[in-house]
Amino acid sequence: MAFFMDAEVTLGRKLLEIFYILTGLITIYTGVKNAQDKENPSRAETAFFWIILGIVIAFGRWIPAKVTGVLVIVMCIPAILKKVSVGKHDKPQEAETKANFEKVGMKIFLPALSIGGFALIFAVFTDLGALVGLGVGVLVSAVLLCAFLKSNTPKVLLNDSERMLSTVGPLSMLPQLLACLGAVFTAAGVGDVIADIVGNIIPKGNVNLGIIIYAIGMVLFTMIMGNAFAAITVMTVGIGAPFVLAYGADPVLIGMVGLTCGYCGTLLTPMAANFNIVPIALLDMKNRFTVIKNQVVVAVIMLVFQICYMIAFK
Repeated sequence: MAFFMDAEVTLGRKLLEIFYILTGLITIYTGVKNAQDKENPSRAETAFFWIILGIVIAFGRWIPAKVTGVLVIVMCIPAILKKVSVGKHDKPQEAETKANFEKVGMKIFLPALSIGGFALIFAVFTDLGALVGLGVGVLVSAVLLCAFLKSNTPKVLLNDSERMLSTVGPLSMLPQLLACLGAVFTAAGVGDVIADIVGNIIPKGNVNLGIIIYAIGMVLFTMIMGNAFAAITVMTVGIGAPFVLAYGADPVLIGMVGLTCGYCGTLLTPMAANFNIVPIALLDMKNRFTVIKNQVVVAVIMLVFQICYMIAFK
């Protein structure tokens, strides 16, 4: 493809594009497989959803923005109508699972650890970025899984990826949509509106109160938007900059800890699909709020500590 020949495109950008294409192709495969599944009650609508999503993920960088927008809107129609269904899957039997665990043992955690480990290594020690490290970690984890068990062929990994996507369903695209929502909120001036409201509450120069409201605002907006990265832009423009940073607080400290305050909101909202909805879907839990209920106390303790930390070291 043309981008491989472009000398100005960085290595990190090239690798990211490759990873996006691979991810998109796996998503398209999910649609194709569902289209062939006669046991899926909504196989046409399900296939349509996954194929369109895969096209957007794989080739969205080269498709005109307006066309991509139309594709996303059209793609959401079967999801809104609840026509994206889970078809037939050949899940491993309990005996097979036990036998595989006896062969692999605790090494089974290495593939998962490699994903986070490579993301951290690439973020700290290279200029390629954490996303590239994440992609490399996924490839390394796939190689490890194939090395652990001969039965883990590339086709098995592909089918398992399709099974996970189908199980999670349309919620898999929620983080991306919520991140876009953060950009829309910022462009629409929501941060300025929040600044006007908070300006009538916080006395000028009261940095400590500004920190408290900023932290709580990060939690609330993350709960609404499902993504701390989407919330921090709006909250920093509306509260962090005018009521905390403007009075001499350390921007590095406030920004970093403020973001982790947002993660407390991630623990408390079903909008954070990857953290709170995906486990419920994969584990087939009956109560969709089970994970959140068990994280409330942890979130509150973390939030109080982070607020005290920012006030103490600002």
